[in-house]
Amino acid sequence: MNKPFRINTLRTLGYMSLGLLLLTTACGQTSSKSKTEVTTSTETKSVVDAPEMDIQTAILSDNLEAVKQHISAGTDLNKKDPMTGATPLITAASFGKHKIAQALIDAGADLSAKNNDGATALHTAAFFCRVEVVQSLIDAKADKTAKNNFGMTPRESVMGPFAEIKPIYEMLQQQLGPIGLQIELTEIEKTRPVIAMMLQ
Repeated sequence: MNKPFRINTLRTLGYMSLGLLLLTTACGQTSSKSKTEVTTSTETKSVVDAPEMDIQTAILSDNLEAVKQHISAGTDLNKKDPMTGATPLITAASFGKHKIAQALIDAGADLSAKNNDGATALHTAAFFCRVEVVQSLIDAKADKTAKNNFGMTPRESVMGPFAEIKPIYEMLQQQLGPIGLQIELTEIEKTRPVIAMMLQ
């Protein structure tokens, strides 16, 4: 691998790390209370309230029911976190919340939405080797050729040598582990080539 690609890869992953760190500090600071009228086939109207817990916090706490309530209440599924630009789907992909990611995909979340680093949900799912989420996004026709702000596709985010990327995973685990980021280094090292093949 040539040196400019390696440096670009490390810089990109460093920015992704910073973005995730900022995401976690911003989550839970806002609470959205939205109401939507739902009309059934009998023309009966009911109001569905969004839960008190904001959608990003619901995702981080793996609260699928709260996320489903947000979906029913009409919460904006593409609303970006003000600090990181992460959408709920990007958060679910990053933290490996497959069932939540699938619910968001099924509800029509924008698969092409990008965070402040230009990464889509597929970029983050690939980087963290979330095989089920990557497969769900591929099945939903997420763009495998989308490039982030550093010119990398989701596949390119797992193509660098693991030894060079390992310190970034370790830092992310240390910083974000307390809020639920689970990283198994041996599993990631083993899975990166699988993700690269999935994204061909």
